[in-house]
Amino acid sequence: MRGMEKVYASCAEAIADISNGASIAVGGFGLNGIPHNLIEALLEHGATDLVTVSNNCGVDGWGLGVLLDKRRIRRTTGSYVGENREFERQYLHGELEVELVPQGTLAERLRAGGCGIPAFYTPAGDGTLVADGGLPWRHNADGSVAIESPKKETRVFDGREYVLERGIVCDYALVRASVGDRAGNLIFHKATRNFNPLCAMAGKVTIAEVEELVETGTLDPENVHLPGIFVQRIVHVGPQGKRIERVTTRKRATA
Repeated sequence: MRGMEKVYASCAEAIADISNGASIAVGGFGLNGIPHNLIEALLEHGATDLVTVSNNCGVDGWGLGVLLDKRRIRRTTGSYVGENREFERQYLHGELEVELVPQGTLAERLRAGGCGIPAFYTPAGDGTLVADGGLPWRHNADGSVAIESPKKETRVFDGREYVLERGIVCDYALVRASVGDRAGNLIFHKATRNFNPLCAMAGKVTIAEVEELVETGTLDPENVHLPGIFVQRIVHVGPQGKRIERVTTRKRATA
């Protein structure tokens, strides 16, 4: 028993109890703010048949892409999948189940799950396959549709139709923060405050890798982005280089 201690010595120790078939919310947007150290530890750990929820599924060879490469993910829920060739191949060949969700709806589903709200109504997706059903979730090997999304409940409020969406709660959440204290209070610098707080809220057990670890009481409460009540485990990974999905350059104007 670790009592109230949240700081773990390594990412491997922090994710050691993640089992086959676990559902995991994973923070980040593109390659910005993804908990890559925890993902790499999960890869080494060997858990498979995973169900992930994340804005996107990494790129080939980085982020959640490393788990895809080893066929560790069975199903994923996300908003954007355009930067991963292996993702596309697995999806179109019936090896991966994919639930595509409008980005704002995904954010609210995670937040709702973290707040104990089972479902909510939104206008996003009304009148489309998102509400009417029929989006391919899984294909057969020949490219035909094996599983498609179901029709969702709708309701009219003040003359406008809204779609019922379910909150998301996962067994675990993996997130990355710029600064954290030993009680789990987290600060995310700039754009790393993307899906990280929302995913952290949606996890029954939330594991955070932090670049800087400080003592409890050091952080100004007014600057805390995610209170420690949502975080159960913390790993100090230190500062690291930032990856860029697609680098474009242009000639610098001469004086």
